[in-house]
Amino acid sequence: MSDTAERPGPVRETPDRYGAYPRLTPEQIGVLARNGEQRPTREGEVLFREGEPFEEFLVVLSGIVEVVHDHGGPEESSVAVHGPGRFLGELGLLEGQAAFNTAIVREAGEVLAVPVERQRALVAQDPVLGDLVLRAYLGRRSLLIGLGAGFRILGSCYSPDTLRLREFAARNRLPHRWVDLERDREAEALLRRFGLRPEETPVVIWKGQHVLRNPSNADLARLIGLPAPTPGLTSCDLLVIGAGPAGLAAAVYGASDGLSTVTVDAMAAGGQAGTSSRIENYLGFPSGLSGAELVERSVLQAHKFGARITVPAEATALTSRDGHYAVTFADGTEMEAEAVVLASGALYRRLDVPGIDRLEGTSVYYAATLHEANLCRMDPVAVVGGGNSAGQGALFLAGHSPQVYLIVRAGDLGKDMSRYLVDQIERHPRVEVLLDTEVRQVEGEGVVLSALVVRNNITGDSRRVEARALFVFIGARPHSEWLGNAVALDARGFVLTGGDARTAADGERWASLGRGPLLLETTLPGVFAVGDVRSGSVKRVASAVGEGAIAVRLVHEHRAQEGNLARAPDVEGAGPPSPASAGSPAPRTGHGRG
Repeated sequence: MSDTAERPGPVRETPDRYGAYPRLTPEQIGVLARNGEQRPTREGEVLFREGEPFEEFLVVLSGIVEVVHDHGGPEESSVAVHGPGRFLGELGLLEGQAAFNTAIVREAGEVLAVPVERQRALVAQDPVLGDLVLRAYLGRRSLLIGLGAGFRILGSCYSPDTLRLREFAARNRLPHRWVDLERDREAEALLRRFGLRPEETPVVIWKGQHVLRNPSNADLARLIGLPAPTPGLTSCDLLVIGAGPAGLAAAVYGASDGLSTVTVDAMAAGGQAGTSSRIENYLGFPSGLSGAELVERSVLQAHKFGARITVPAEATALTSRDGHYAVTFADGTEMEAEAVVLASGALYRRLDVPGIDRLEGTSVYYAATLHEANLCRMDPVAVVGGGNSAGQGALFLAGHSPQVYLIVRAGDLGKDMSRYLVDQIERHPRVEVLLDTEVRQVEGEGVVLSALVVRNNITGDSRRVEARALFVFIGARPHSEWLGNAVALDARGFVLTGGDARTAADGERWASLGRGPLLLETTLPGVFAVGDVRSGSVKRVASAVGEGAIAVRLVHEHRAQEGNLARAPDVEGAGPPSPASAGSPAPRTGHGRG
């Protein structure tokens, strides 16, 4: 706790309307007190400051604390006011990120200070306290995003680098606000304030005073405090490429089994599931959960067992090296591992409509999160797609937009969409479904969409649909180009595994092992593929999680045969496992998401 700040006038505690500001029970405060210390506070004292890392988890015991955005700057505003029993901070505290706000004591009192590392351990060990804190922090992060708090991205809507920075920030759920150089009046004032020329943009403005000129994603990640590569770490037991549900599951099970585990992702933890507004049929969550919540819980769980997760780290090549594997990254660095799990997922398919490219990032989106919803509030929007992702996106956007058009090429909404979503969509007064329909044309000036021209494939009739934003959910293609010829792929680019890999594998390489590829193993011994990138996978969250867990079991099988590990730990209540042969049927592990 340091320095002081003044603000005249009384402040009142912010009501807890959304579950983001709960009050701890005396018993919970007692648990925390055994791991921290009580300290007096004085009026005007700054407990933590925007842009600086959290050092302590703070509970207000007496007095009043106000959380302020852009403290001392031209956009200073109150975010929340907390009284006794409330705790401070937000999601960044658990994930090692810098603070996006400043906390100031408005009425002197006392706080309980718990070192961050101890608090993270308590969150992982105490399910009740952990769930309370995590849900509150997720809610606070959503509120910050909705308020446009955090850093500023100043850049032109025509700039590919502006789009890159915006996508990276949105996918990592980082509070920020985009200031469009072409359309926002605020842009000119910011250029003058920081002495910038338009050609120097895009820039990131951090803490209202620091300017980064066209930073790389890695530069932005390090500024905010996203997990950086561990210095000097060049090898591990298990390297997981991709941090979607399958990759995170492999990280959790690999690390919990005692393997030194490193997980990397080129963009963000969570994959496509991380952009889901609501997953309502994931086992164990009867009231549903957001993709963001699933991801944050998984990341915290992986960290609990010692897995290292690095973002961004883009893999560019996989090579075999002296019985191990080396993965090369875009920055030229390498990581060696005894076993590799490929969980690089899939990339969004783009709509083949003339002129749509110029609208991407400003009017055309491939995810429906709070960031996108805030950009098109009170405007009609359109969603293209007939799967669960499209259904979830349409329902989420209907909570922000007065009219949502769901454009489906098929003649039956239930053909590729779960029944529970179909029922909700058909009942929703702000969602209009257009079946047997495709987008033929986009209208608008510059990068601003104004309307779509759609055509009914049965009647041949065309219709103009007013929409200020278009959300595209028409499937994805495997993210496997970086593998080159390292492993065998099917005709569509998905990675072959198990029995399918056996027919394409190098017989001499496998003869020395006396076996063929295991269930999820590729044409390279010790390299496994899981989730959306794998040929024949079920495109569901629960299936991906199951495959990630199974892959770790198979890693143990491989290591045992290589002489690196006697035997994998037994499953609870089960005897020693039998080897998973290439001909074994793939288990069905659930139906989480489309």
